[in-house]
Amino acid sequence: MHEIKCPNCGKVFSLDEAGYADILNQVHNEAFDKALSERLVLAEQDKRTAIELAVVKIASEMESKAAKKDVEIERLREELKSADIVKQLALKEALGIVEKERDDLKRDLEAKESEKKLLESSLKERYETQIKDRDDAIERLKDMKAKLSTKMVGESLEQHCEIEFSKIRSGAFPTAYFEKDNDSKSGSKGDYIFRESDANGTEFISIMFEMKNENDETATKKKNEDFFRELDKDRNEKGCEYAILVSLLEPNNELYNVGIVDVSYRYPKMYVIRPQFFIPMITLLRNAAQNTLQYKSELALMKEQNIDIANFEDELNVFKDAFGRNYELASKKFQTAIDEIDKSIDHLQKTKEELLGTERNLRLANDKAQDVTIKKLTRGNPTMAAMFDEVKE
Repeated sequence: MHEIKCPNCGKVFSLDEAGYADILNQVHNEAFDKALSERLVLAEQDKRTAIELAVVKIASEMESKAAKKDVEIERLREELKSADIVKQLALKEALGIVEKERDDLKRDLEAKESEKKLLESSLKERYETQIKDRDDAIERLKDMKAKLSTKMVGESLEQHCEIEFSKIRSGAFPTAYFEKDNDSKSGSKGDYIFRESDANGTEFISIMFEMKNENDETATKKKNEDFFRELDKDRNEKGCEYAILVSLLEPNNELYNVGIVDVSYRYPKMYVIRPQFFIPMITLLRNAAQNTLQYKSELALMKEQNIDIANFEDELNVFKDAFGRNYELASKKFQTAIDEIDKSIDHLQKTKEELLGTERNLRLANDKAQDVTIKKLTRGNPTMAAMFDEVKE
């Protein structure tokens, strides 16, 4: 328990812990609030004083700065006056340059505009002239096409191919043969034959060409395959290795429009091409054939060697036959002479014996000649022996 004396009446009160704590808290809060209020008043006074001092200081500084600013402004005004004079002069000079450039550009623009109008007029006239020339050319071509027969159109394609080949003949095919097929003894002929040989005269490629075109107004339309059989026949009769149909037939057929079509499933080594592949096709086949040239040369050499050996054997047989016939004639004549000598002259017995000896020698010579063989002739001659062994193999 706590006793508390009232400061006004002097009366003493007894309070428990809770009541004492409550009164103590009230007294403390009142004192705290009072002290806080006093502090706030003092703080407000200090704040106003600080603000007043700051205002005075700031005003002083502003006055100082304003004075400095006025001086700087005056200085800048003087500089601006000088700069304005220089600027005006520079601006006037620049303006003069710009005005001059403007006038020059204006004159150039007027000149360009005039030139443009002249060019447009010239181009228009040229374009109109070109259109007129093109229309005239189209009309001429239409008229020429209407007048051409199927044969004439075909001949135009032949001329095109011949001209294309002639353009590169001297550079690409200086030793090649490319001429029209004029041999019709067999009843038919192709259009052109291409052949080429090496420096030794060994032919390594040959092509039979047929050129086919068709006038659009032709009543009966032909197909490429209609010419395969005849082309293969011409190729075989003229001894050509390849057969090529240069064709403008079936213009809407996608198979032939790819350019080079291999039809060897129908006829061996036969192709169908469009005209633009004429030169590339010859070059392709010719370059491929050159790779086999060595083998063809070796084959031709072997054939020549076989011919030489056969000729040697033939000459040997001719010699044997001639010698045999001569022996027979000589033997008969000698026998007749001997009979006559036996009948008429006995004292020529010695001559008879000599003649008989001659007959024996001839017989031995004949036997030896008949015994001649290739093996005996090549004995001691390794070159001939090797050639005959190679032939046997």
